[in-house]
Amino acid sequence: MDEKVLNEEAKPSNFIHDFIDEDLRNGVYSEIQTRFPPEPNGYLHIGHAKAICIDFGTAEKYGGKCNLRFDDTNPTKEDVEYVDAIKEDIAWLGFKWDNIYYASDYFDFIYECAIKLIKKGLAFVDESTPEQIKEMRGTLTEAGTESPFRNRPVEENLKLFERMTSGEIEEGKMVLRAKIDMASSNLNMRDPIIYRVLKAYHHKTKDKWCVYPMYDFAHPLSDAKEGVTHSLCSLEFENHRPLYNWVLQACEIKNPPRQIEFARMNVNYTLTSKRKCLKLVEDKLVSGWDDPRMATICGMRRRGYPSEAVRAFVEKIGVSKANSTIDYALLESCVRDYLNENADRAMAVLRPLKVVIDNYPEGKTEEIEVDINPNKPEKGRKKVTFSREIYIEKEDFCLNPPGKYFRLCPQREVRLKGAYYIKYASHEEDENGNITVVHCTFDPESRGGETPDGRKVKGTLHWVSDGHCATAEIRLYDRLFLTENPSEETEGSSFADNLNPDSLVVLDNCKIDADLQKADIGDTFQFMRQGYFCLDKDSTKDNLVFNRTVGLKDSFSKKL
Repeated sequence: MDEKVLNEEAKPSNFIHDFIDEDLRNGVYSEIQTRFPPEPNGYLHIGHAKAICIDFGTAEKYGGKCNLRFDDTNPTKEDVEYVDAIKEDIAWLGFKWDNIYYASDYFDFIYECAIKLIKKGLAFVDESTPEQIKEMRGTLTEAGTESPFRNRPVEENLKLFERMTSGEIEEGKMVLRAKIDMASSNLNMRDPIIYRVLKAYHHKTKDKWCVYPMYDFAHPLSDAKEGVTHSLCSLEFENHRPLYNWVLQACEIKNPPRQIEFARMNVNYTLTSKRKCLKLVEDKLVSGWDDPRMATICGMRRRGYPSEAVRAFVEKIGVSKANSTIDYALLESCVRDYLNENADRAMAVLRPLKVVIDNYPEGKTEEIEVDINPNKPEKGRKKVTFSREIYIEKEDFCLNPPGKYFRLCPQREVRLKGAYYIKYASHEEDENGNITVVHCTFDPESRGGETPDGRKVKGTLHWVSDGHCATAEIRLYDRLFLTENPSEETEGSSFADNLNPDSLVVLDNCKIDADLQKADIGDTFQFMRQGYFCLDKDSTKDNLVFNRTVGLKDSFSKKL
């Protein structure tokens, strides 16, 4: 299927709801129940956010239920740490599950179904090696070949499966396979493995089981046992649907659920492979699973992405059957739109340059009022302290400016946000010729940007007052990868070769509004003229740390 790139103008669609509406009209189901079934073997990422919104959002739309069910059928890769992280991510996105279940809750039922298939002559114990089973499976153009153990008597299969269950059989020596059709055009129907020996400790069932069901067998039966009406899953499971339906029919499930597939979310410049993400963490190329550059939900949360913006992003791209690649800029745009409307404003100087206003009285201070959020006038205004010595951005002063430079320079008067007009007077340099202090004069009649003679200036600078500000560390995050598809690897290179060397720039000794010392971890602000920033969990009382969430506009494409 050809890959398409969605843009901001694309209209969302939802064929899933069309199917459900049809089922309700035809009386197939009287009420709707869905589930979100993650495997607790890693942290959720942006792609999972789409599945979460679809599963929980569909239940909300129809007044139904959505359960959280952990697919814990592979205990060697699962951990309680991931269970807790998944719960936190779902709650952060704003959804509530009706119940929490585990596939292991249904192990007895699933095992009984396996016995039923053996008794019906629809399952057999195979002693072939994994390599032999793979070879017998055939190819897309050649039919498979039947196992020499396929026609074992039912009683023999029951006894062997009991030995597998009791722990007598070593791992890899025997499996239980469904007996379907080795000539099927769908490889998933060619006598798939439904149980294997696995002598591993399970975080819930402990040492009860020595055999564990395969996903394609456990999943439909878990759905059925739980009362799921619509099993919503990503497009790669479309070819598994015949097996899903076969399991339900062969196990004589009444009122079986309906599987509906939707396209996965692929976002450029992101990496969602758990294996590769784990390598980033283990090789210390990122600080952890919640590194703000990661496409994990916890990473986006730490970076300051609002959950409302992530949900708006999922809603904007819609639900389709076509695989697509979404431009990361669309996600950033949703974040930017939300924060522009909701984030409080603050002044912060990231690369400070001291300015001394020579004709401003020494020791004098005054309160300047600025809007907390111009989009929410009900929030009112706040006071910031103005004094003789302030800080501005280094880039806001130039001794020999280029054309159309409207910031502070010897030839130009500028306005300080909410305060006065100032003009360059002189400057000081260190022994290396670096400018350390700029001296200016101010017009006392220009407070608030109005002057008796009505003159106007083109440049307005943000500032903070020396002695009335806080010092912070600012982490400027950008996209982690330089290439649109970082998963692609060529001979002699790996995905790690595509890392963006400028994805993190750390600035020390930044000067920020003193009010920001009252912020809580995760609070997000618009730093005027800079972008949107949130308080990081690494912050302490004496060392504030802010992460750049997103810039005021998309600048990444301009750098490439």
